[in-house]
Amino acid sequence: MMSDKPLVKVIGAGLAGCEAAWQAARQGARVELYEMKPKKFSPAHHKASFAELVCSNSFRSNQLNNAVGLLKEELNLMGSLIMEAAYATMVPAGSALAVNRDSFSDYVTEKIKNHPDITVIEEEVTDIDFDAITVVATGPLTSEDMSNRISEITGGSELHFFDAAAPIVDFTSVNTDKAFFASRYGKGDPSDYLNCPFTKEEYDVFYNELINAKAAPLKAFDKEFQEKELTVFEGCMPVEVMAKRGYDTLRFGPMKPVGLVDPKTNAEAFATVQLRRENVEGTMYNIVGFQTHLTFEEQRRVFRLIPGLESAEFFRYGVMHRNTYINSPGFLTATYSMAECKNVFFAGQMTGVEGYIESTSSGFVAGVNAARAALGKESIVFPQETEIGALAHYVSHGGVSSSFQPMNANFGIIAPFDKKIKGGKKCRNEAYAERSLKIIRGSLGALTDYENID
Repeated sequence: MMSDKPLVKVIGAGLAGCEAAWQAARQGARVELYEMKPKKFSPAHHKASFAELVCSNSFRSNQLNNAVGLLKEELNLMGSLIMEAAYATMVPAGSALAVNRDSFSDYVTEKIKNHPDITVIEEEVTDIDFDAITVVATGPLTSEDMSNRISEITGGSELHFFDAAAPIVDFTSVNTDKAFFASRYGKGDPSDYLNCPFTKEEYDVFYNELINAKAAPLKAFDKEFQEKELTVFEGCMPVEVMAKRGYDTLRFGPMKPVGLVDPKTNAEAFATVQLRRENVEGTMYNIVGFQTHLTFEEQRRVFRLIPGLESAEFFRYGVMHRNTYINSPGFLTATYSMAECKNVFFAGQMTGVEGYIESTSSGFVAGVNAARAALGKESIVFPQETEIGALAHYVSHGGVSSSFQPMNANFGIIAPFDKKIKGGKKCRNEAYAERSLKIIRGSLGALTDYENID
C-alpha cells in the first residue's frame, strides 16, 4: 500500500545522498532513492553497497578545536546517519575518526534499505524531474549523461576538469614582520594582498626544495582524464612543474616581484609570493598561482620555506584531481536548493564542498529542506556561526575571489566574533566550537526531535 506522505526523490546513494534520504524520511517524507549500482559503476567504485569510501577510511580529526571535528559533532548531535555509522564501525586512529570501510558501507546500506519510508530504485537517472522535490547527489564522478544534463541546467557553469586549487592559509599564522600588505603598483586596496619577499639565497633554497618535492600519486581515472584533457591541464599547471621549466620561470610568473616594493628595504625583492584575501573578513589568504600536486606533507614543508609563512597553518592544501562541481554561488541557496527552482536541491562534492564529512553536511541540509518543502514548511537556513551553516553560506555566496573553488570545513569561513578572542588560535577555535554547539543544542535542537519541528 502506497504511503500518503509527500515524496522526495534522491539521486545517488553516496554519503550525501544517503544522508539526504535519511533526513528527509525522518522529517516525515516518503523517499525514493535512485542508485545506478550495481548495474553501472563509476571508475572509482567497486562495491554494490551504499556510501562507499573511495579515497580514505579516515574522517579526520575528532577534536572540537578542529573545524571538521566540530562539524562531526554538530551532525552527531542532530542525528546524522553517516555519523552514527562511523561511530558504530570505527577503528583505532588516535585523535582521528577512522572506520572499517566495508562495515561502514554495509551499515549505511542496511539502515537505508530497512527504513520503511525509503524505497531504493536501482537504475541510472539521466535527467532531473523539476516537478518533483528532488535532491541530486551523484558525486564528483557523475555519469556522463547526468553530467551533461547538469551542465545544460546550469547554463555551462558546471565545471568538469582537472581541478587545480591553490593552498589557503590562516592569516593569523602569517608573520607580518616579514610579509607586507601591498597591491602591485599600488593599485587597489592594499589589504587585498599579502606579499612574501625573497632574497636570492632564500629563493635558491625554496626553488631546490620545490623541484625535488614529492608529488601525490594520481589515481587511474585521474590519469586517464589527464591524458584526454592535456590542454586544460596545461592551463592550470602545478607550480612545481612550472618551476622545473627553468630557474627564472617562477620569477617571471607567479613570483614576479615587479611593482611590489618592500617597505622594509624600499626596493623590489628578488622574488615575491603573493597571497590574495579569500574572504571579506580577511581571515583566509590564497597563495596566488600555487596550484600544486605535491603531497600535503610536502606542501606543508616546502611552502613554509616562504618568508613569512614559517609557521603557516593551512585551511586548505592545494589539490589537483578530476572533479565535477557547480559554480554554486548565486546558483544555489544556503539550503542547497536551486535559486530559480526551489524544488531541486544539490548535495555532495558537486556543490563545492570538499571531503566526506562536508559532503555529509550538505546532504543533511538538503535532505531536511527538501522534506520541509514537500511538507509545505518553511526552510531552515543554518546559521553561519555553525560550521554546517558556514559551509552552506560559502557554497551559496563564495568568497571575494571571482574564482569559486571547493572548500573543506575550516574556521576561516565561520562567522567571526565581534571582538578578538584572547589566548591564541586554540582558544579562538574552542570559542567558535562552544558558540556553535550552543546554537545546535538550542534553537536547532528540535532537528533531533522530528515530532516537535515547526
